[in-house]
Amino acid sequence: MPTSLALCFDSPLQSWGTRSRGIIRDTTTEPTKSGVTGLLAAALGVPRDNDETVAELAAMRLAVRVDREGILERDFHTVQNVPTTMGAGHRTVVSERYYLADALFLVVLEGDPQLLHRLEQKIDQPQWPLFFGRRAFVPARPLRTCTGLTDQAAADVITTHPWLETDRDVRATERLKQDRAPLRTIIDCSPGTPGAEVRSDHPVSFSEGNRRFSTRTVLNGITPLTHDMITAGEPSCS
Repeated sequence: MPTSLALCFDSPLQSWGTRSRGIIRDTTTEPTKSGVTGLLAAALGVPRDNDETVAELAAMRLAVRVDREGILERDFHTVQNVPTTMGAGHRTVVSERYYLADALFLVVLEGDPQLLHRLEQKIDQPQWPLFFGRRAFVPARPLRTCTGLTDQAAADVITTHPWLETDRDVRATERLKQDRAPLRTIIDCSPGTPGAEVRSDHPVSFSEGNRRFSTRTVLNGITPLTHDMITAGEPSCS
């Protein structure tokens, strides 16, 4: 029987980069496998060079449901006194950094029950601070949802878990609609799955100076926002 852990990723700002070297720091439109794994490792207090535990965390199946699409924004950072490539003198570098504003995600992990149980305990009292891509982007509410640990496959949790939107006006409006817009989903899948997309965000090592990533395959889809998913009150987190 599969075991899954449902988490809520809610914050005014989030950043999930896949190409963060150089002067352009990008973000995808949903949490990456490397970003989620790094957050879980921080909750457990796993050192960066502990490749074995990082591999265990990354091996879990990841499913993401976009409960509120974020707005892609960009800011600029100026760094002075950066050595030139020739080694003579210094320069000022302006970097572009992208992030998501007002995004909301249901993140579901499926895998080893013992590991998920440890994560459920530590996610509320993490060993190290948790953040969504940048240290300043901290969670706006508890990560563990009302469902928490459950004996369901991640793909099933994605299609049934209560909607995480907290805006009462938005929820009331959606409850009255007959044709609601579906929610976008991104779920880990086997390479042979028709329509699978390859992503290079599966962490192999977070070691300083030796960060390495491999590929994974995901299936992009949608799931209906049903009336039953829009609870009468606000969706609760533990």
